[in-house]
Amino acid sequence: LMIKILLLNGPNLNLIGTREPDIYGTETLESIVNNLTALGKDLQADLTAQQFNSEGDLIDALHNARFTQNGVILNAGAYTHTSIALRDAVSAIDLPVIEVHLSNVHAREPFRHHSMIAAGCLGVIAGFGARSYDYALRALIDHLNNAS
Repeated sequence: LMIKILLLNGPNLNLIGTREPDIYGTETLESIVNNLTALGKDLQADLTAQQFNSEGDLIDALHNARFTQNGVILNAGAYTHTSIALRDAVSAIDLPVIEVHLSNVHAREPFRHHSMIAAGCLGVIAGFGARSYDYALRALIDHLNNAS
């Protein structure tokens, strides 16, 4: 049975590849999604990818995931540091969620050092560029395969 994973990306992540490449790298979101979809297939997981710039759309996507997905990989972008509403949505859906960041948020501006959503997540992976997503997918699938 295929594991179903939602890959959910937040504000400005549609611009990666061209946005501040010294911080976020040159790989586009489309490329990351394509590579992760292929990795998912190899690991018996079906990936659904969505990206929204608005907080409400991200919350709606998390709510909808309750009925269709086994877990979520979430890069909430800047909302990571500000959104109590996203934190509440992550906690409410009763699915394992892994928080992901391309950059090492702890090596950046102080306001990026705190995540509002991390406490509701299974774990956090940050600082490995596009590979952060690969690590998150592998960790989430491992978790789901070993959950009783």
